[in-house]
Amino acid sequence: MADLLSHVLIAFVLFTLVSWRVGWLTRRWVVVGMGGAFIPDLSKVEILVDPAIVEGVLGVPFTFDHLSSLGGVLLAAGIVTLLFERDSWPRVYALLVAGGSAHLFVDGLRVWADGRASQWLFPVMPTWRPPTPNLYVTSDPTVPFVVISVSVAVFLVDRHYEFG
Repeated sequence: MADLLSHVLIAFVLFTLVSWRVGWLTRRWVVVGMGGAFIPDLSKVEILVDPAIVEGVLGVPFTFDHLSSLGGVLLAAGIVTLLFERDSWPRVYALLVAGGSAHLFVDGLRVWADGRASQWLFPVMPTWRPPTPNLYVTSDPTVPFVVISVSVAVFLVDRHYEFG
């Protein structure tokens, strides 16, 4: 849970900082971008839904793993975008993809046993696993502490000062 919270708060910080310079990026749109940070973790739905059941229903091989990749973010963002009003689709899609991409980027910085990140560039580069700088371990309590601290600071600055 701390990992997902960290990803959403990182998206909050990034989109809030950008909103100080981009006039149309209001708090409403920041929340949409934060929602994009959830997309790569949709692959964890396999805890509740057995991929074999989905495979049986669809009649083709199926895995949830690719939801935590660039292709999964692009596809899921497109599906979620359809839930919004048609005139806001380009903006919603861009924010969801940006939020999901931020999540993938941050995941690419964490420690992996073999020194390589996951195949998060699927389907662009389906088998390549980029090297990772091994900057943090997801179970380290320092990570959420730092992210929450920075988020609170950005939140307070955003509420008390007028930017733009």
